[in-house]
Amino acid sequence: MASSLISSTRREITITRKGPHFESLQASSRLNKFLTPHFKCECVFYRIKNKMAHLLSASCPLAISLSSSKNSVKPFGLNQTFVNPQPLSNSSSLKGLLFHEKKPKRRRSCVFLATATSQQAPPETSTNNNNSPSKPKRVMVIGGDGYCGWATALHLSKKNYEVAIVDNLVRRLFDHQLGLESLTPIASIHDRISRWKALTGKTIDLYIGDICDFEFLADSFNSFEPDSVVHFGEQRSAPYSMIDRSRAVFTQHNNVIGTLNVLFAIKEFREECHLVKLGTMGEYGTPNIDIEEGYITITHNGRTDTLPYPKQASSFYHLSKVHDSHNIAFTCKAWGIRATDLNQGVVYGVKTDETEMHEELRNRLDYDAVFGTALNRFCTRGYLDIRDTVQCVELAIANPAKAGEFRVFNQFTEQFSVNELASLVTKAGLKLGLDVTKMTVPNPRVEAEEHYYNAKHTKLMELGLEPHYLSESLLDSLLNFAVQFRDRVDKKQIMPSVSWKKIGVKTKSMNP
Repeated sequence: MASSLISSTRREITITRKGPHFESLQASSRLNKFLTPHFKCECVFYRIKNKMAHLLSASCPLAISLSSSKNSVKPFGLNQTFVNPQPLSNSSSLKGLLFHEKKPKRRRSCVFLATATSQQAPPETSTNNNNSPSKPKRVMVIGGDGYCGWATALHLSKKNYEVAIVDNLVRRLFDHQLGLESLTPIASIHDRISRWKALTGKTIDLYIGDICDFEFLADSFNSFEPDSVVHFGEQRSAPYSMIDRSRAVFTQHNNVIGTLNVLFAIKEFREECHLVKLGTMGEYGTPNIDIEEGYITITHNGRTDTLPYPKQASSFYHLSKVHDSHNIAFTCKAWGIRATDLNQGVVYGVKTDETEMHEELRNRLDYDAVFGTALNRFCTRGYLDIRDTVQCVELAIANPAKAGEFRVFNQFTEQFSVNELASLVTKAGLKLGLDVTKMTVPNPRVEAEEHYYNAKHTKLMELGLEPHYLSESLLDSLLNFAVQFRDRVDKKQIMPSVSWKKIGVKTKSMNP
């Protein structure tokens, strides 16, 4: 699928490169055939900078800025220099901007900024000035096209925050790599944002690029000027990180370097910006003592101190999260950064008030053994509803950490073992007239299946979290989603296929 896409696209778009950086992007006149009355074209994002180039494809509306010069990532309407003044379309609502690289000695990546507009609802204008106390807070959601990020971006926008999504769309590429797809069909990020604009009149800015490319991230920070950054933009699957060496390396590089870049961007450009970082309860492991929220007070040889809670990561993914936590804690202490680490449990659910507004706003539902939110757990863990995830993020933003403070909140509402979940699903399935069978499979992970587990989670409750507990009605809803989209189910993707002990150097093919 990817190879055919590359081939068909190359006939329309030619990227020329001299040395390690882009010199120009030439669009043939035949590109105009993609500019339908809906003002859409097929866009391809190349990162030449990496040894392993990634192709990301999306349906991109209206306005596209291809830039490698500093301060050039900004909304249209501002003063900008055209390399090619010829319009790509006769429509006044479409402006094509092509930029030349002017500093050949510096390494560059191709950056897309796509701003979705709507014919149904005109863009909003703000009369607030920078000193106005009523000016909405500006929140940058990194990884806003993903499962948690998309629901959060919509929720914050509805709450009148000014929202920008930063995403390289690589999560969609993982599906193509592994032959997977969401159980629920999901629209492109551009169609999602356009639909949100049409329904609410609210604009969500979109910056397409890789936060591991610091120059792209710096341009995005300088353009949007966030008051808070919500960081979901990491490879989030433990099984994915354990497939083979290359995916383990990708996971750690992507997650650790990306977070480091965010920390440097805050220090350099937005010192007062509050970082809300998605961590994981998996950092703690399964100790035989109660799990505190981030810190533990101990007495040793007559002396007492409060220290970070010990970490016992159980995969290369979880290890990357531990590295993130250490890096964030250090920069809070050294640079005075303010940060909140949300150690999240397993998230379930599809619906939020916002994603239910239209089918193009629907969230993804991963049911496979690599990215499935519950299927790849084999011991007792903390769980929470996706509606509580967006609540927790909003509470963290509204109650920011102090300068130099590194807060840790354990973000879950209930604890279940996998057997308890199986019993609940069996009961709900039988109620709906489904033939439900429980079966036991070997645990592919290296972990204790029976263990003590008691994690504290009071801080978000104290801030006002109103939890949605797992109920029969919610299980009914999830099962009805499975029935509705049963034709999209690939049963071969459900059973665990990634072994912690069998991970090797050779790149593993995941073809069925």
